Amino acid sequence: MLRVGGLTPLSTTDWPGMLAAVVFCQGCPWRCGYCHNADLIPPRGEHEIPWEEVLSFLRRRQGLLDAVVFSGGEPTLQTDLADAMREVRALGFRIGLHTGGMYPKKLATVLPLVDWVGMDVKAPFADYAEITAAAGSGEPALAGMQTLLASGVAHEIRTTVHPALLPDTALTALAHDLAARGVKHYVIQAFRAQGCGNAALARSATRERPLQDVGEQFADLFTDFSVRS
Repeated sequence: MLRVGGLTPLSTTDWPGMLAAVVFCQGCPWRCGYCHNADLIPPRGEHEIPWEEVLSFLRRRQGLLDAVVFSGGEPTLQTDLADAMREVRALGFRIGLHTGGMYPKKLATVLPLVDWVGMDVKAPFADYAEITAAAGSGEPALAGMQTLLASGVAHEIRTTVHPALLPDTALTALAHDLAARGVKHYVIQAFRAQGCGNAALARSATRERPLQDVGEQFADLFTDFSVRS
């Protein structure tokens, strides 16, 4: 059964334009300092929700919600993700996925079941370990992104920007690299201190330039670009 660490009954932001419930999958192999779901990092959680309880909730929301987003943690870490998606789709919901792309082969197996993907790209791929604290994490993340782009599934690529972890010059270089690799839909979003367990990062989040101003320098590289505060 899918290990579920949390459930949001209604969200309008986790899949833009959709009324969605969000299923937070337990477990993640990365240790990003700005993570605001740190309780989902361990493979088992203290307050897991039984999958049958999630399905029971969704049955009561048929006709009221558009979609279910599988988030995390990292959903593709779990071997039962595809079966869970099939069960949810059988209830009539569209399927969304939030992923870091770190398991490209597993991602490829679930993409045929998914209607939309929000994929986090953390940093220039050569510098990934500075964010994830996992050596070599940039290579599978790049492969995961390429798998998503090749699939034709609707998506957005997005980057969380903390000024101490991703300076403006690095963000600009990343944007140019993503555009050169075929990314058309890109979102940059400001770091949020709320829920972040790293006090040093929470204290050092003041920007010298508005993120919107930085984004304007490379917005025309993409078909669809936005900045989220």
